Amino acid sequence: MASGPTRTTPLNQRASSQQLRRLVEQAQQGDRDALEELYLQHFDRIYSYLHMSVGNRHDAEDLTTQVFVKMLESIGKFRWRSAPFSAWLFRIAHNLAMDHFRANKRWQPEEDVPEPDPDESTSAEHGALQAIGQKSMLELIEDLSPEQQQVLTLKFVFNFANAEAATILGKTEGAIKSLQHRALASLQKQLDRREKTL
Repeated sequence: MASGPTRTTPLNQRASSQQLRRLVEQAQQGDRDALEELYLQHFDRIYSYLHMSVGNRHDAEDLTTQVFVKMLESIGKFRWRSAPFSAWLFRIAHNLAMDHFRANKRWQPEEDVPEPDPDESTSAEHGALQAIGQKSMLELIEDLSPEQQQVLTLKFVFNFANAEAATILGKTEGAIKSLQHRALASLQKQLDRREKTL
């Protein structure tokens, strides 16, 4: 273990894909330094995601700890088949957040999300993204459903692709596209209403 103060590695200095694979392999063999580095590289993003998901620091801290305990317990089972390591960790975080909400009965996920029409999807997304401009995405999404908030957060705050967001949320890519379309269309309506009142 390194001596001195520890801090997370900035996003632009994260280990390359090949280095990350080596770290995961070493961690799977019980290398404590590799486990620590994986923790340091992913802590801030996991904590931020959980804080946005559950809405308070205390629960986010508890859940973040649980994510990394589960990582320690399950890293030997991780395989590079369908998702990157960060998506696997976010999936653990998502599952823990859903368990937290179920225990508190505060949130119910949307079911059976319909596919958007291709033309409609493009125009709604384009219009909403243009209108949002400099405004904070996090402020604007507060009135959306929790699932729509999660999709936009994963896509635009954490920069996950549709496939990775689908893996994290346990949905199909089509469902992610639909949730994103509906969320952006709703944001566009919010912005239109705001402009009319100004």
